[in-house]
Amino acid sequence: MDRVTKLASQRAVVIFSTSSCCMCHTVTRLFRELGVNPTVVELDQDPRGKEMDKALARLLGRNPAVPAVFIGGRLVGSTDKVMSLHLSSNLVPLLRNAGALWV
Repeated sequence: MDRVTKLASQRAVVIFSTSSCCMCHTVTRLFRELGVNPTVVELDQDPRGKEMDKALARLLGRNPAVPAVFIGGRLVGSTDKVMSLHLSSNLVPLLRNAGALWV
C-alpha cells in the first residue's frame, strides 16, 4: 500500500493499469484527449505489480483493481467513476484543481 500511495502522490494524475486492459487504455486515452499527461503504472510490467494490485483491490473493494485512477493524490476510482465525473462536467474542474490542466 505504501508504494501505491507514494506513486499516486507524485503526479497530478496517476493511473494504475495493465497493458492488456482495454478499459485502462480507454481511461488513459480520455485523459490524454483532455490535454492531461497522466503517469501510467503498468502493474504487469512492474516487479512489485502483484503487490500493488492486491493493495488496490483492497482499497477499491473489487478485483480486478485496474484501472485505478488517482487525481491530486486522492483515489477517484475506476472507469465508471471517471466517466461519471466526465459526463457530469466535474472531471475537468477536478483536473484543474489538481494542477493537471492549465486552461
